[in-house]
Amino acid sequence: MFKTLFNAFKVKDLRKKILITLGLLILFRVGCALVCPGFDLSGAIKDSNQGGTTFFGLMNMLSGDALSNGSILALGVSPYITASIVIQLLTVAIPALERLSKQGEDGRRKIQFYTRIAALVLALAQAVGIVISFKSYINTNFLGMPLWVIATGIVLILTAGGMFTVWLGEKITQLGIGNGMSLLIFVGILSSATSGLARAIGQVKDNIENLWMIIIYLVALVLIFGLIVFIDNSERRVGVKYAKQIKGRKMYGGQDTFIPIKLNASGVMPIIFATSLLTLPQLIMSIFWPNSKAFYWYQTYMGTSSWVYIVLLAALIFAFAFFYAQITFDTEDISRRMQQQGGFIPGIRPGRTTADYLKRISHRVTLFGAVFLAFIALVPSLAFKAIDDYTLATLINAFSTTGLMIIVSVALEFDKSLNAQMLMRNYKGFLN
Repeated sequence: MFKTLFNAFKVKDLRKKILITLGLLILFRVGCALVCPGFDLSGAIKDSNQGGTTFFGLMNMLSGDALSNGSILALGVSPYITASIVIQLLTVAIPALERLSKQGEDGRRKIQFYTRIAALVLALAQAVGIVISFKSYINTNFLGMPLWVIATGIVLILTAGGMFTVWLGEKITQLGIGNGMSLLIFVGILSSATSGLARAIGQVKDNIENLWMIIIYLVALVLIFGLIVFIDNSERRVGVKYAKQIKGRKMYGGQDTFIPIKLNASGVMPIIFATSLLTLPQLIMSIFWPNSKAFYWYQTYMGTSSWVYIVLLAALIFAFAFFYAQITFDTEDISRRMQQQGGFIPGIRPGRTTADYLKRISHRVTLFGAVFLAFIALVPSLAFKAIDDYTLATLINAFSTTGLMIIVSVALEFDKSLNAQMLMRNYKGFLN
């Protein structure tokens, strides 16, 4: 990857795109450092109840600690990501949206417009939720204005900041290299992880034994990174043959190819879905009924450190992994297109039999992917239950499960985009 990046800097056009990407990412980090007027969240998100596995903790990690700083970009890309997931699911459920998704570039622009509208609504809702949840951190003496005026201003600033982040991500996609939203998340997670690692290193002066914990943790981190990369690149290849067809004076087909079924095609989405679903009731109760017995019971028996939470998280990850695989890998559509193009799987009848065969293989592959996701997701929770050391807990919280998966996925995606750009320019030079 570093060799590809070095070679890309030698090409003027690619160098310009890389510099534009870096400039917009720096602008995003500068916005994360600007504190929202009248709002001070120092320490509000950093307590044990708002860790990396809660809804606010997840938002804080994706925004690079912008939420804990009370930044104008505190929402980050969270509203847009949630809106994209909702629209994607509705595209499968609503026939009108499904038809729109198949209308090419024009349909894609309309769906993107609907996604922006949904992101705006979610950004407004999340901004209101943040202000209500942390109303005690509002500076009531700000310019001598009433509390409701200050709160309304904060909601508008946070909403505008969230939509500005969406604009930045789209500009990176258009003018830079790679997916802009993914790169913003990547930078935010790296920033949060670096801060957590720096805090852990700062504790070494208090106890020299903490240095060994940091070294052991970093070695384990490298091994986990390697495992994630290995699983991310793993796939089951189903061989396909195409019959020879004569059209006019030319012969088409006759070649052998394969259908790649990735072991972890859903990526980190099942973990995000499962975590959000389990923490949503706690979020709602913390906003509207913070002192209720139900909120206390949920924190005690359904919190991130309870066995009930661990079991439910694993079950939901399995359910969402199979659900997402069924959406993204339509076996009936693949079988129909293969049959129309004269393709077949050796030893399997075309049509319904092929669809059933592909579905059976997809379920088996998805099972192994779901086991991997559940294992990766439960490692931090089980580690927290097994240890009480503050330094190691800080390290584990620095690189959360979701963060590890996103970092690897975005890095591989950026490398593929850069290689594609380099390959395209090599072909241009060859043709000229």
